[in-house]
Amino acid sequence: MSHAAPQPSAMAPMSRTAHVLESLRWQILNGTLHAGQALVEAELARAFGVSKTPVREALKTLAGLGLVTMSEYRGAVVRSVDYEMARAVFEIRLLLEPQAVAMAVAAGNTDVAAARAALERAAETDDDAERSLINREFHRLTYSACGNPLLVTMLDDLRDQTALITVNAWRYGITWIHEAHEHEAILDAIESGDAERARELDENHIRSFTDDVVTRLKEHDE
Repeated sequence: MSHAAPQPSAMAPMSRTAHVLESLRWQILNGTLHAGQALVEAELARAFGVSKTPVREALKTLAGLGLVTMSEYRGAVVRSVDYEMARAVFEIRLLLEPQAVAMAVAAGNTDVAAARAALERAAETDDDAERSLINREFHRLTYSACGNPLLVTMLDDLRDQTALITVNAWRYGITWIHEAHEHEAILDAIESGDAERARELDENHIRSFTDDVVTRLKEHDE
């Protein structure tokens, strides 16, 4: 594995953990670290040039984000994306996100300029992992001003799992272009101040993507 880690002497303990965390997160999302791959603390520590402690802390955080699974016998492994996982994650999004988007529009606090800039960056990149994370950023900008911190936290907790599912879905033939058009429509409704329209478009967007990705993942699993 190629990590291009900074020299440990130049990093404080917390920054070592952050560096390992972000590198592993990126490699999971871009497929360098594949589903089911073992993440051995000693091997990763050698590759990054750090002790086991920051690696252990990074793996715990990744497990909390839903990108890694940990067990007493197998240790840490990259989480596999299957249709049951996708269905569960997107069902929760479908219940929560459209309402949060509508609440944000009603409050009039959505940062439309930042959301539009995110869409432009997603269109410009050729890196699926980066695009998937930018998509998550876009969606967060549409709901984060809803005025309910608990609702925002619940949706934030799904962000990395959603990114992992999305980037896997693109590998199975679901195109980003269709998503981009739907994102533009959602943003136009937000900008016009039409909360109900924005809620409806966001709900349809999540539902249609869910139907596609769950079907394709189920076919792949079978």
